[in-house]
Amino acid sequence: MPHDHSRPPVLQAEGLTKRYGRRRRPALDGVDLTIPPDRVIGLVGPNGAGKSTLLHLACGLTEPTSGSLRVLGSRPAADAAHLSRVGFMAQDAPVYRSFTVAEHLRLGARLNPGWDMAFAERRVREAGLDPSQKAGGLSGGQRAQLALTIAAAKRPDLLIFDEPAAALDPLARQGFLQNLLRFVADLNAAAVLSSHLLADVERVCDHIIVLSDARVQVAGDVKDLLATHRRLPTPHVPEDAELITGSIARFTTPPPATAEAVTLEELVLAYMTRADKATAHAYQEAAR
Repeated sequence: MPHDHSRPPVLQAEGLTKRYGRRRRPALDGVDLTIPPDRVIGLVGPNGAGKSTLLHLACGLTEPTSGSLRVLGSRPAADAAHLSRVGFMAQDAPVYRSFTVAEHLRLGARLNPGWDMAFAERRVREAGLDPSQKAGGLSGGQRAQLALTIAAAKRPDLLIFDEPAAALDPLARQGFLQNLLRFVADLNAAAVLSSHLLADVERVCDHIIVLSDARVQVAGDVKDLLATHRRLPTPHVPEDAELITGSIARFTTPPPATAEAVTLEELVLAYMTRADKATAHAYQEAAR
């Protein structure tokens, strides 16, 4: 997808912080982040890193404790028009188990002024779903396809997915990801995909955010990150490099010829490991 630099950032956060109740540590802590338009963004990190919190803030389902967040250039869920520009699919493909497939589509049309019924009905046929069947009788993969269709039939500018394929078998997950990419292209939309499955992220995402310890550890276009990170053959770290963990370093200038390329999985795990070590060290210092 060609990048349209005239569009506002998909997400723009400044000092974004979210605390729940009297919880000692925030779910998000001073996050600064700018995601350019026209991307399929992978959001990765360990459990408790703040991924779902960030997505809920982006959808307007909760408010930040401090800092600011803009989605598609506006405050999240600022009004009905802005709500219609964002499609959200939560974990476990949430659908109404007692509603038929057709009833889901009619409800979508009633709730969304920009609803594209022709698109929704075509997608249901292509997915092999029986309009008269209740959602409770669908397989996990079929429920995911129905939820994806509902999110996309709003014709949003941004699709947000929170662990949508974690419970699917490999074949159903493959079909889901194929349709995700197809919808992004058809709608000329951006997408944010939160997932623990790095293989899925690597397959469909061209931009990545590594969130760990309530902070963004690294973010950028995948091709740029892979070009600037290398594995060093010796423990020596050049002056123009920042050691991430082990022998993996980030270079601000072209890396030496002896440095080896890293995979996206290695890069993500390196940043998560560094954050985990920093957290453990901070706890040790606090305990003294």
